[in-house]
Amino acid sequence: MDAGLKRELEEKVYAGERLTREDGIALYESDDLAWLGGLAHHVRTQKNGDVVHFNVNRHLNMTNVCTASCAYCSFQRKPGEKDAYTMRIEEAVNLAKAMEGENLTELHIVNGLHPSLPWRYYPRSLKALKEALPQVSLKAFTATEIHHFETISGMSASDILDELIDAGLESLTGGGAEIFDWEVRQHIVDHRTHWEDWSRIHRLAHAKGLKTPCTMLYGHIEEPRHRVDHVLRLRELQDETGGFQVFIPLRYQHDFVDMKDGKVRNTLQARTTMASGAEALKTFAVSRLLFDNVPHVKVFWVMHGLSTAQLALNHGADDMDGSVVEYKITHDADSYGTPNKLTREDILELIRDAGFRPVERNTRYEIIREYPGPDGSRRESPQPMRV
Repeated sequence: MDAGLKRELEEKVYAGERLTREDGIALYESDDLAWLGGLAHHVRTQKNGDVVHFNVNRHLNMTNVCTASCAYCSFQRKPGEKDAYTMRIEEAVNLAKAMEGENLTELHIVNGLHPSLPWRYYPRSLKALKEALPQVSLKAFTATEIHHFETISGMSASDILDELIDAGLESLTGGGAEIFDWEVRQHIVDHRTHWEDWSRIHRLAHAKGLKTPCTMLYGHIEEPRHRVDHVLRLRELQDETGGFQVFIPLRYQHDFVDMKDGKVRNTLQARTTMASGAEALKTFAVSRLLFDNVPHVKVFWVMHGLSTAQLALNHGADDMDGSVVEYKITHDADSYGTPNKLTREDILELIRDAGFRPVERNTRYEIIREYPGPDGSRRESPQPMRV
């Protein structure tokens, strides 16, 4: 990067000026990861100090039967396929109750787009889960699922959200975003929910008082300019609604091992390579710098590995998600030893080991408990990057 442009970008960041599309593309073109990380860490420190947020959550996928066959997805099954499943509501409740230990505060619920389940299955499921676990927040359904519910119910998204909120919904999930630019999206997504409907549904959710996450799937066939475009669309919507709590870059995963039925459903991997750790850290840093109006950036450790997740905390991220168990959407494809569960103590140790102070939160980012940070009296105790 030209030294003059580098100084100009530094000055804009330290002055708190909004970065442009051209600025974002220029940042991606820089190979100076330490410089990018330092700028992003400055912004995350201004917003969140030395804190790293986490929660105690569990993922619940009530069905993997899906009408779509998205190019990156290994989770979906067609009706009648081996390993296809759909839980009865009482099964979902029993499984959720079995996850209740360790003061669980959130259930994260995402499903396939089932072709024949009736719409009433979904609010009834939430109502039953909330009755069984009244202290647990229900973060459920992607905008793609809400759009699917419109089709199968004949109702509007507004009425659907009202009914789900009455049943216990506290937040949508951020999925279904992938990459919004049609140049890329047409090759990776096999459903009809694109930017117009995704943004419409989150706008409605925000108007009803829900706070939601937003995501970006990166590291496949997209280019940095597509990532910049994706973030700027979300930034503009955030200017309008203020409803996004957290931005979550999700690293695209390959299938390294055939699934149990001998099929590899991820059709992208023959022409892609997964993002390296350095590319992941660059993506976190540039996202934090561009997305000036969202308070938090989360590193989903399941999709990045523990070491990269810790490093992301010095490159703009301030949230490590939670103590996920059985994350089925991508974890079956993971070959680099990432666990599918972390206990509260595991997360505390990871955050302190990276040099930060752990803070347990709930779904709405209200503080549940603050914990001591690293032991500053120990010479070898890590400290966050200095800014």
